Amino acid sequence: MVVSLLEAAHVFCCPNRVRGAVSWSPGPGGLLAFGTSCSVVLYDPQKRVVVTNLNGHTSRVNCVQWICKQDGSPSTELVSGGSDNQVIHWETENNQLLKAIHLQGHEGPVYVVRAVYQRTAADASSHALIVSASADSTVRFWSKKGAEVTCLQTLTFGHGFALALSLFFLPNTDVPILACGDDDCKIHLFVQQNDQFQKVLFLCGHEDWIRGVEWAAFGRDLFLASCAQDCLIRIWKLYIKSTSSEIQHDKIRLKENTFTIENEGSKVTFGVTLETVLAGHENWVNAVHWQPSFYKDGVLQQPMRLLSASMDKTMILWAPDEESGIWLEQVRVGEVGGNTLGFYDCQFNEDGSMIIAHAFHGALHLWKQSTVNLREWTPEIVISGHFDGVQDLMWDPEGEFIITVGTDQTTRLFAPWKRKDQSQVTWHEIARPQIHGYDLKCLTMINRFEFVSGADEKVLRVFSAPRNFVENFCVISGQSLSHVLCNDSNLPEGAAVPALGLSNKAVFQGDTTSQPSDEQELLTSTGFEYHQVPFQPSVLTEPPTEDHLLQNTLWPEVQKLYGHGYEIFSVTCNNSKTLLASACKAAKKEHAAIILWNTTSWKQVQNLVFHSLTVTQMAFSPDDKFLLAVSRDRTWSLWKRQDIISPEFDPVFSLFAFTNKITSVHSRIIWSCDWSPDSKYFFTGSRDRKVVVWGECDPSDDSIEHSIGPCSSVLDVGGAVTAVSVHRVLSPSQRYVVAIGLECGKICIYTWKKTDQIPEVNDWIHCVETNQSQSHTLAIRKLCWKNCSEKAEQSEEGAEWLHFASCGEDHTVKIYRVNRCAL
Repeated sequence: MVVSLLEAAHVFCCPNRVRGAVSWSPGPGGLLAFGTSCSVVLYDPQKRVVVTNLNGHTSRVNCVQWICKQDGSPSTELVSGGSDNQVIHWETENNQLLKAIHLQGHEGPVYVVRAVYQRTAADASSHALIVSASADSTVRFWSKKGAEVTCLQTLTFGHGFALALSLFFLPNTDVPILACGDDDCKIHLFVQQNDQFQKVLFLCGHEDWIRGVEWAAFGRDLFLASCAQDCLIRIWKLYIKSTSSEIQHDKIRLKENTFTIENEGSKVTFGVTLETVLAGHENWVNAVHWQPSFYKDGVLQQPMRLLSASMDKTMILWAPDEESGIWLEQVRVGEVGGNTLGFYDCQFNEDGSMIIAHAFHGALHLWKQSTVNLREWTPEIVISGHFDGVQDLMWDPEGEFIITVGTDQTTRLFAPWKRKDQSQVTWHEIARPQIHGYDLKCLTMINRFEFVSGADEKVLRVFSAPRNFVENFCVISGQSLSHVLCNDSNLPEGAAVPALGLSNKAVFQGDTTSQPSDEQELLTSTGFEYHQVPFQPSVLTEPPTEDHLLQNTLWPEVQKLYGHGYEIFSVTCNNSKTLLASACKAAKKEHAAIILWNTTSWKQVQNLVFHSLTVTQMAFSPDDKFLLAVSRDRTWSLWKRQDIISPEFDPVFSLFAFTNKITSVHSRIIWSCDWSPDSKYFFTGSRDRKVVVWGECDPSDDSIEHSIGPCSSVLDVGGAVTAVSVHRVLSPSQRYVVAIGLECGKICIYTWKKTDQIPEVNDWIHCVETNQSQSHTLAIRKLCWKNCSEKAEQSEEGAEWLHFASCGEDHTVKIYRVNRCAL
């Protein structure tokens, strides 16, 4: 068995906030495909793991669709469209990328893409017929035969846009028909004749922009479901026309639209009538999706059920009544509470036993049908993550969970779910401690269940875990509660957001809701719409669902720290957890000062003034004797702690060493820094593609006691360096292990050891790097090794693994494991 050297063990992400970014593959064990930033993610809802990433787009992925096979077997091909004006056809094998073909021609972002397999009459083979719509007001048709792709036709809509597409085949023929929902409130039907698509009809009825259309075949007829911003769903029936020109049902005469095509030398006439109008949503209906046909015991099952998703925060499952045939609402599910704005998309799984919704804030909601009561649907666990760039992350001191912050204005906590009945451990989001009104930029932990975060505001905020979170964390992650939770009777049960929404307020035992102040009472009594979200303590045995994360996993805010003049940019804590260092955005020297805080009294200890631009990152040495800062001004500064005899005084730091325009090796912004575990050296990484190790030039020479200089050769990693992290454990050959994150999204692992040779040679050794599917697609913002133990973890195969986490602008958080033998 081949043991890999580097693996992406866990991935946290969610779909982009656009319609059509989610597609569930039909067939047994179907994978969920969705666009995350510039990547297409393949997710297994049964195993609850990300299978792989398909990286190829250079801008946001707007739409994804699996190409369904006619025999019902699992799909292996899918198409996607992005804001890079490209359509990509992906071919997979064993759930891994086999081939990617780029279809170029659009002059604007592609936001709808559909595809089917079309049979060729000449040789009975099939090829992929792909149709895509773009912001350039065109719809393009593509034919893919093997590795050859041809653009068959381009439809131009002038100043209008095709907002929704659905591709299918006319009944009893191999003739494709395209339904195109436009911003003119009409559905245009195009049929392929002589290899060209020609408009044959347009369907009127909707009174606002069309948002979704989808075909489905039931018996000999086709049904088209359409939805629009008029809050209505319309179902149209397409059939081979009989001899009578009108259809009569109980003396109601239905208007019939007809068109005629040529098929295999004969003319065939088709009719289209409005079957029904479904009114149940109270806001825009963004998507409709038919339950796919599936085989059960060798028999084709064709359930006539339709799913709709709306901005009114609900999804409705519709089906015709067995006796009357009237379409009725069977089930309604949706979001409860929070500041969300409804659903973008919806999908069935292969047999209709599960449904998934894609919410406005990127979150996925999954419901499963009860086997006892078919009208009962229960929320299920599904992947979650940030819906915008992730700026910072940290492991807790014990290495049992990670906390992340992002420009989606949330702080999220991810932890392992250790089930007693299964050996496999999966990681999930188990808390959302902070939901903010500003973009979050940085965080640091000051003990295992307390952290400080900084955002695009002048305030640092301190949060502490409530009792309800600690208890649920222990159950989900398999921890001992007595080992984790101290006997602190003053620990709050949870936190709630006040009506003004300014900060998380602690809720203590016995208080299900906090009493509002007189001012809050006045606001809520005079029509102020935002009411306080009450906290409800709950006992969890598995990771929470999205609804629970939104309402019941906040942490109380215990302190605010004022002192900075601009938006907070970086923060760190020393290893003894007694001092906090923070810095804000700055264009002048006085604003670039580093503020030191006492973590017991939360008073300011000292202002460290040196840099002239924003301090991008700071790091205390493992022995807490030094504080290192790197800056946008392309220099670093090293501050040394002064030994003070009296314990009543806080430690004071003085400038020990620094670089300037002459002595600095770096010529661009220094984004990141970290220390060696023995505090002898520190590492800096810059936009100039260089990583440098610094230390005392000659410790034996008293005259240059404060002379800190390069101790390594300059490592050029081939791309702008945005993150550096050094492991606290040496490699088997007693070398420092360094993870380097690049602006392009790649992560490289090197080892370094000081040599006595001048100039230094062979001091850096390249060990392993992420491949295309493992890498991020945009700049990496933070790397962090799991430094909770002296030994590497050992797998069942006998391999020893080191773990590190990464986050980036591609909205993704990943946990990697590195085989120690690779180092």
